[in-house]
Amino acid sequence: MGVIEDVYDDLDTDVEFEEFEAAVHDKVEQMGGLADEETAAMLIAHELEDEEVSGVADIDPDMNEVKFLAKVIGVGDLRTFERDGEDVDDDAEEGRVINVDVADETGQVRVSFWDRMAQSVDDGELAVGDVIRIKGRPQEGYSGVEVSADQAEVDEEAEVDVQIQDTYRVDDLSLGLSDVNLRGRVLATDSVRTFDRDDGSEGRVANLTLGDETGRVRVTLWDERADRATELDTGTSVEVVDGYVRERDGDLELHVGSRGAVEEIDEEVHYDPETTDIADLELDETADIAGGVIETDEKRTFDRDDGSEGQVRNVRIKDETGDIRVALWGEKADFDVDLADYVVVTDAEIQEGWQDDLEASAGWRATVTVTDPPSDAPGTDAGGSSGGSDGSPGLDAFGDGNGDGGATAATATTADAESEDGETVQFTGTVVQAGSPVVLDDGTETRSVDTDADLRLGEEVTVRGSLHDGRIDADEVY
Repeated sequence: MGVIEDVYDDLDTDVEFEEFEAAVHDKVEQMGGLADEETAAMLIAHELEDEEVSGVADIDPDMNEVKFLAKVIGVGDLRTFERDGEDVDDDAEEGRVINVDVADETGQVRVSFWDRMAQSVDDGELAVGDVIRIKGRPQEGYSGVEVSADQAEVDEEAEVDVQIQDTYRVDDLSLGLSDVNLRGRVLATDSVRTFDRDDGSEGRVANLTLGDETGRVRVTLWDERADRATELDTGTSVEVVDGYVRERDGDLELHVGSRGAVEEIDEEVHYDPETTDIADLELDETADIAGGVIETDEKRTFDRDDGSEGQVRNVRIKDETGDIRVALWGEKADFDVDLADYVVVTDAEIQEGWQDDLEASAGWRATVTVTDPPSDAPGTDAGGSSGGSDGSPGLDAFGDGNGDGGATAATATTADAESEDGETVQFTGTVVQAGSPVVLDDGTETRSVDTDADLRLGEEVTVRGSLHDGRIDADEVY
């Protein structure tokens, strides 16, 4: 036996010897004499062995051919099409294709079956739960890596430990999943953006953020589905139908294309975020925070370096451990956030603010949601309600738990805790915001003040005036 036969005999491959031998000779010619037949045979053998991947997650679109074992988790509908090139099946007047989603313990991939194979799948020869051995050609598809099947057979003896689910929760999501149905609460919405595709057509995309009892996920809506982001209100419970999971910047996202949908549902989905206490925030971390709004500023616009106009609005939120200023950038500056609202801010970047205080920046990745305070928030009763007479969260929902409503800029505190609109109050503090309104801070509490006085940041002043809508209308400033 020659060296080529020796190498071939050690292989576990479906490739015929004549095909293997021809590939070896081609390899020798390609390398211009740098490799003899034995070396070339070893190289070809290595390429053939690489076809058998250890798991679905190892499939790469650059591979020429791949073999793997997986379980069928979804079977699509048979589609027909007009051929515009060489026929795949000579006796077929039109092309046929059916997509089958398969998975193993490492991930999920879509497999396309064509013509006779597609018809066999549609006739019921392949069903959800079957374990199959697949040989095919990987490629980059519309929804990620796909495999065009050349051969496939059911293996009744093999087992693949994959749970088939009808409905997913956020913490069930994994890279590569498709046909995902997930119910969630809308935490944030986005405007529709347009972009130019390589073929010259215009694409459309928008985002939602959904949360459930197990976490939250960013949802990307494509083309005709993008308008759903402008039609849904935060707090609405919805179901994503036929979504697929992709990765962006290290995070999983749920995508919705032409096959999918986002539908409102009657069932109320709850979202209870795990937030960081404000007192425990650290510089340069990204954190989820929550609290009551004790101060709001007017929206400001500014010119970016590229000539475009940006906008930002600052609010201050407070929990039982402290308070922090939150900068709402871009479209978030237009959010309807008012005094006494309870807000949850996710993916906030903690930065150094004025006078070395920390502040939170809510940029494009962040979500800002006005919601009910959790049932265990200070100031809530056993039924989960809090101070507002109309059933909305009252200011005591985020106070310091001593029953006086907390130190906020929206209600009288300490000595004037019982003050009502029109009564005269006095407050001494340092100017931490100049403009309208002026905000004073005495180290333990902040107060908003309406005044025409020309005050400078860092200046310590005392104001005296009547209380109106939670602000001091200053008659005296000294």
